[in-house]
Amino acid sequence: MERGGVGEVFLAFLKLGFSSFGGPIAHLGYFREEFVARRRWLDDAAYADLVALCQFLPGPASSQVGFALGLMRAGWGGALAAFIGFTAPSALILLTLALGASALEGPFAAGALNGLKIVAVAIVAQAVLGMAKSLCPDRERAALAVLAVAILAALPGAAGMVAAILAGGLAGLALGRGAGDAGGPLAAPVSRGAGLAALCLFAALLLLAPLLAGVSQALAMFDGFYRAGALVFGGGHVVLPLLEAETVATGWVSREDFLAGYGAAQAVPGPLFTFAAWLGAVSGSAPNGAAGAALALFALFLPGFLLLVGVLPFWERLRARASARSAMQGANAAVVGVLGAALYDPVFTGSVGSMTDFALALLCLVLLVAWRVSPLAVVALAAAAGAGLAGAGLS
Repeated sequence: MERGGVGEVFLAFLKLGFSSFGGPIAHLGYFREEFVARRRWLDDAAYADLVALCQFLPGPASSQVGFALGLMRAGWGGALAAFIGFTAPSALILLTLALGASALEGPFAAGALNGLKIVAVAIVAQAVLGMAKSLCPDRERAALAVLAVAILAALPGAAGMVAAILAGGLAGLALGRGAGDAGGPLAAPVSRGAGLAALCLFAALLLLAPLLAGVSQALAMFDGFYRAGALVFGGGHVVLPLLEAETVATGWVSREDFLAGYGAAQAVPGPLFTFAAWLGAVSGSAPNGAAGAALALFALFLPGFLLLVGVLPFWERLRARASARSAMQGANAAVVGVLGAALYDPVFTGSVGSMTDFALALLCLVLLVAWRVSPLAVVALAAAAGAGLAGAGLS
């Protein structure tokens, strides 16, 4: 990947932070369109390798992909810029709501939210089509994508996702077609020593934070959110039961406030992990407010980023081997299947409830694929269309 500036990275991810609705799978579609198709920071093979790695690791997969893209483009400053740009919009919105701003209500707001859910269908479909073209070019790898869907049908959730990618990797290794070029490099400015240090820090915090939790409420909050971020595979909605156990069960946050915040988190762009900003702000014990939001966000995102930094220097060397490339070709085909399965459930099933919704989703897809309209414009159009349909009683 060619080097760029921190400002370039920040502005690119800030735009996505304001426009990326639809959850982590949709975010990966937005990222591909922005950084593979439009900006050409890396190719599809390198992008799929990065996605496969982040799917294996605990933490917020889409945020980890964004962090890694920023790191590879502009070093540590780029990684921080990518994280802030992508995370700040939704975190600030949720913090504002938690501090007392009125949430949007009424049919027009509900219709706009429905439009934002529908446009995610088109974004994910575009990603599946684009990645399938380059990553499933033959019958065998197309079959592996279908196999991944079948595995997820039998074993839903994060466990099925990991099993599907593992099965794809093993099948790719058996096919042995990785003798060619490894694709665009994923080289990140992280040494082996720094990677090992990040892994050691991840483990030390996981083991020591519970021992220090009794010292203060701030350390207890750090421990709870850090543990939730360290133990969740699949990101997004998978973290919710862990967060509930750490906040509601401990009495920090009421069940009513927890559910209200979860509802608000569905209405904002960006990573669902920014729900932590709401929970930290409404905590019944100090630190709360802005300080609690900042602490909760830091603690929840930190473990996933430490693991990513720890693995990246070894990942680049591993994928340079022919056998590893064979495995990655199969894993990449499985990633296409994972995205395809997510396109159906939860993206399509959770967004399209009528023929009108389906027509709007198709319109968004045609605008993205055939007319090459920018995703930001299509998102705005979908929100306006959803509000208009609700106002007309058609949604």
